[in-house]
Amino acid sequence: MRILVVDDEKEIADLVALYLKNEGFLPTVCYDGKSAKACIESEVFDLAVLDVMLPDIDGFTLCAEIRKRATYPVIMLTARTDDADKISGLTLGADDYVTKPFSPPVLIARIKAQLRRSRQYNGSSEKQGIYEFSGLRVNTQTHECFLYDTPVALTPTEFGILKLLCERAGKVIATEEIFETVWGERYLESNNTVMVHIRHIREKLHEPAKNPRFVKTVWGVGYKLETGENEPKGTAQNAPSDPAQ
Repeated sequence: MRILVVDDEKEIADLVALYLKNEGFLPTVCYDGKSAKACIESEVFDLAVLDVMLPDIDGFTLCAEIRKRATYPVIMLTARTDDADKISGLTLGADDYVTKPFSPPVLIARIKAQLRRSRQYNGSSEKQGIYEFSGLRVNTQTHECFLYDTPVALTPTEFGILKLLCERAGKVIATEEIFETVWGERYLESNNTVMVHIRHIREKLHEPAKNPRFVKTVWGVGYKLETGENEPKGTAQNAPSDPAQ
């Protein structure tokens, strides 16, 4: 599988590439944003690892470029310990983030986890059913989502969250449980990852900002998928982005 690695710190980029090669991956390494942008525009990858701070085009811009073209997983690298870079990356469509300095084996494990999720998204053989809720249809066999028969392009992580909500439609799922189920890691306090991905899902489903039809917030607990059994069917309208507070 082809992995794009972008980092202006040559030693870090080359070390990550070495670990990837040892695991059987095919890494493409870029040391600046310009060359990375050219690769994104001309080549197909299975996953990208993007450093936030680059000398020319930053990692956020590169992530946005990828999301214009593809849904493969994106992992952001940030040297900041606060949530600013993490939230910015997730807002632009990143699937995960790793804080520098990091252990290469930990990064490789995160890459493998994202690739597993991506493979499931792009064609799982499990027969888990089709969920339909008042215009929303989620097919867990083909990993497709439709809103009033219009395809909705979800990243593997977004689909994983929506799939979990569908499987337990009408029931509240704690934020911690969503994170630990979808990401497969322990939830840490003040982690905004789920919130940002919920916001993306709502935006793609054209959810009203103040009263979303499908993905409901249960304050202080988590989220639930509203089945909408008593709501009339109609055509989705564009709405302002929901902050997913």
